[in-house]
Amino acid sequence: MRILIVEDEAKLADALSRGLTAKGYAVDIIDDGEKALTRVSIHHDDYDAVILDLMLPSLDGLAVCRSLRERDIVTPVLVLTARAETETKVELLLSGADDYLVKPFSFEELLARIQSLLRRPHASVPLVLKSGSIELNPVEHTVRLAGQPVELTLKEFNLLEYFLRRPNEVVNREDLLAHLWDFNYESFSNVIDVHVKNLRRKLGAGDRADALETVRGIGYRLRA
Repeated sequence: MRILIVEDEAKLADALSRGLTAKGYAVDIIDDGEKALTRVSIHHDDYDAVILDLMLPSLDGLAVCRSLRERDIVTPVLVLTARAETETKVELLLSGADDYLVKPFSFEELLARIQSLLRRPHASVPLVLKSGSIELNPVEHTVRLAGQPVELTLKEFNLLEYFLRRPNEVVNREDLLAHLWDFNYESFSNVIDVHVKNLRRKLGAGDRADALETVRGIGYRLRA
């Protein structure tokens, strides 16, 4: 999953980025409201969520959020604010923010809020994702194959979750790079193929041995 952090306080942005990266997210950082609006307007399909500070140079978080919704961009937005007044919270929600956190906050609470937001677009998808004998629990961050635990790296886990949320859909390499790696990643690398190969090897047992197909010249498909 890929997240955009819009925060002009460099230390906080860096701390959030390091924490989220350690949890397996791909993270981009922008420190300016106008630049963030431009980036999300053009690349909103690449982001699964936006963490948006309220006070920003050139354009504040409230205006950014309102502009995104006016453009029918529905990417989940979590606003960070130092203002705890009820009026501010109401204004944020009315502007189209999905949630907010009042500074200071714990990283654990931020992570829980993000996980909640990321589940909302898939409300029709059960908590535990299944395909044959594969079971993946996004909250507990566990994978089981025929009831037995499977140890995956963070990227392998994220790849499998991405496939499980799109059963029988052909997913191209560009989409995988856009959602699971950051904005500056070298798109000509064969990193996707390497991770898919490793994932396929770890799932190579039982009725899912050949479920992850290579669609030549396009990408991959997980047969449900």
